[in-house]
Amino acid sequence: MSNKKCEKDEDLLLSVICMSADPYLRSGCKTGEIPRPMSGFVVGKIIESKNKAWPVGSFMGAALPFSSLQLLNSEILAKTISWNLTEYVTEETATLGLGVLGMPGATAYGGFIDVLRPKKGETIFVSSAAGAVGSMVGQLAKNIYDCHVIGSCGGAEKNKLIKEKFGFDGAIDYKAVTGGAEELAKKIKESSAAGIDMYFENVGGMHFEAAMACLKAHGRVAICGCISRYNDASGAAPLNKIDISQMIYSFQRIEGFVCMPWLGGAKGAFLKEMSAWHKQGKVGCEQCIFEGIETWPDAFQSLFMGANLGKVCIKM
Repeated sequence: MSNKKCEKDEDLLLSVICMSADPYLRSGCKTGEIPRPMSGFVVGKIIESKNKAWPVGSFMGAALPFSSLQLLNSEILAKTISWNLTEYVTEETATLGLGVLGMPGATAYGGFIDVLRPKKGETIFVSSAAGAVGSMVGQLAKNIYDCHVIGSCGGAEKNKLIKEKFGFDGAIDYKAVTGGAEELAKKIKESSAAGIDMYFENVGGMHFEAAMACLKAHGRVAICGCISRYNDASGAAPLNKIDISQMIYSFQRIEGFVCMPWLGGAKGAFLKEMSAWHKQGKVGCEQCIFEGIETWPDAFQSLFMGANLGKVCIKM
């Protein structure tokens, strides 16, 4: 039995219910001290508290070490991001706080609505479209803004999923693309001859090159991930194959971002709106659940082998 307990004002004891495995953690594996705890997004329940903002029974989402029981003080809470899920989840539905009501949901919400600034009826291309972020971007685009949505993912099963379940208008199996960015661009144009107004970037590499070749005047690109490069030694994603001068007179925009302003509540009304849309069946997220903390390495590996559909979660 743990001897952890709340002793000071603002202390709270968090029992972690589930934790996340995400591609961005790969870059952190290459740097820093070893050994050290892995950290990422978790959802837990407050079981003891001297913190008025977090009474016993509250559900917290936070970026914390992957540990089953955590004593959090005011200093720790000030250094991390946390969001209150009490109104939105139960112990049975806690994994929603890692998906549609967590980092992927906030990334999709902020990147699509505020970074890309969509207009009704526009065309968007989404890479890694069967993943947690990409699938929700497609649903927001289709169900909230009535956009024409094209997605890229690996394999016939995933292509079928994004069209039949998530409502994508076009699906491209990038694993069947043998001619690089040029062939991928042709496939994008087959689904939208006029080109694309927006590109939501999760992958990098030939996807970025192909999207830029199809991007119309006043087109926008939101960059939140580059998974094709995460295992490379440098992790860099060079632009040497892109003629950026074309962007000047076509008024195109590329913007990188992370989810924190929306997840933490500084921007928009992420939790309120995404929760409502989820309940209405307009935005959902497939979940790939692993059982037990000892399965975290397998869960993490699945992200880079194309073995997952949607959000990868580990239940404690």
